[in-house]
Amino acid sequence: MTNPTQRIIGLTGGIATGKTTVSNYLASTYHLPVLDADLYAREAVAPGSPILDKLAQRYGSDILLPDRTLNRQHLGNIIFNNPDERRWVEQQIHPYVRERSVKAICELQPQPAIVLVVPLLFEANMTDLVTEIWVVCCPPAQQLERLTRRDRLTPEQAGARISSQMPVEEKCARAGVVLDNSSGLENLLEQVDLAVRRHAGIRSESILEN
Repeated sequence: MTNPTQRIIGLTGGIATGKTTVSNYLASTYHLPVLDADLYAREAVAPGSPILDKLAQRYGSDILLPDRTLNRQHLGNIIFNNPDERRWVEQQIHPYVRERSVKAICELQPQPAIVLVVPLLFEANMTDLVTEIWVVCCPPAQQLERLTRRDRLTPEQAGARISSQMPVEEKCARAGVVLDNSSGLENLLEQVDLAVRRHAGIRSESILEN
């Protein structure tokens, strides 16, 4: 499916570890196209979609807000406290996300390098879509604090969301590049710069324009 000469960076990591910071930097500084699996996941449950209909059939009308969009908080309360329900929901959404990712990658085939941001890259078995894997990580306590603050969750709620994903240390063990986001923005972006230069596939004169 993929072009053997195309570099596809699979960017992943735990929730609230800094994936968006890294992808935004790669887009703004290195002008790399960024594909975001989270956006495709939102498309999957858009009003009127077959997947949203399935969710409503399974969980009732409380899963919908008055405007008929998905009540994400209510769904989160269900799936982050019940692994079986989380797996069922993922089985509905992951195939759609994969299909949209494949289509987007094919549409960008002339591009020498792209970034595919997939929080559940390993869990959704999408590693075959990328040529290299970058994992953004930070210590568990820091991750919990960031998620609690960012999403205004209780520590218990944040912990449930973190626990629903593969442990970050396992992701790091399977990555070609590990970006440690525990020491501030400048340090993180220096690691990104090093990773871009260390791996072949992007000509320096095309990425150092800024």
